[in-house]
Amino acid sequence: MTRYVLGRLISLVFVVIAVSMITFSLMHAVPGGPFDELNQPLPPAAKENILRKYGLDQPVWQQYLNYMSNAVRFDFGIPYQQPTTTVAELIASTWKVTAQVGLVTIIFAFTMGLTLGIVAGYNQNSWIDTVVTFLSTSGFIMPNFVIGTLSILFFSVYLGWMPMGGWGQTGCLVGNYFCKDWILPVFAYSLAPLAVIARYTRSSVIEYLNADFVRTARAKGLNETSIMIRHVMRNALIPMVTVMGPIIPDLMTGSIFIESIFRIPGLGKYFVTSTFNRDYPMVMATVLLIAVLWGLVYLFTDLLYTWIDPRVRLGAKEGQ
Repeated sequence: MTRYVLGRLISLVFVVIAVSMITFSLMHAVPGGPFDELNQPLPPAAKENILRKYGLDQPVWQQYLNYMSNAVRFDFGIPYQQPTTTVAELIASTWKVTAQVGLVTIIFAFTMGLTLGIVAGYNQNSWIDTVVTFLSTSGFIMPNFVIGTLSILFFSVYLGWMPMGGWGQTGCLVGNYFCKDWILPVFAYSLAPLAVIARYTRSSVIEYLNADFVRTARAKGLNETSIMIRHVMRNALIPMVTVMGPIIPDLMTGSIFIESIFRIPGLGKYFVTSTFNRDYPMVMATVLLIAVLWGLVYLFTDLLYTWIDPRVRLGAKEGQ
């Protein structure tokens, strides 16, 4: 196990290097730059000084080597649009909010998705199954910005039950946590992953309810609760781990639509604005963060397989 984890971590290092090279090349391949005269007219001498200050007057390969040599020391530079702070400080302040949104969304989506999928699968072809299938399909096909806009219109404008935006400002239970203005963003952000989890859980539960070992367990006189927990869910969770894995980093890195609609000062919104503003250090640091997060989540997913099903052996050779 230790050898497998070390191998995966070493592979992750090479993946991050490849992602950084591709991202850096693509950023500089696009015509123009962060201090282009069309966006920010500057005298030639002033522009030359700015380019020299940020190292943009050097060849692209030299800029990349300089950036990565600083990045390994966790120095990601200074954002062009906010030179009074560092990229690391800016990401730390914005990702804290994004992580709060994502973590609450993950808990809600996974809990409700698993519950609805289990109930629908156990009551296959009933009215409960029909309702859950309809709701999960609707949540899957509707974009989250449409859900967010409609939820604000209904719950905030018409009913006046919820605030229209903000984060950690209204009706907080503990400090700036578990606030009333968390409800609508989490609701809008969680419907798509909730729908995916519910649909896959339902399919897995139906598949294993009809399996031979479940019929054998019923023939032995086991009650339905034991069958669901010990036989159906334990096996159904294995394919569900594969589905849940990619959802986690996606939710933890933010959504430009949700953060814009609900005025949440998170990383997702700032990443998009940095891309439009050609803020190279901010874009690079955010992409590296996302790459590392995806790699670690997939590693955790593989390790979780062995906990759910001890028969799974990571890194084993064929025949072992």
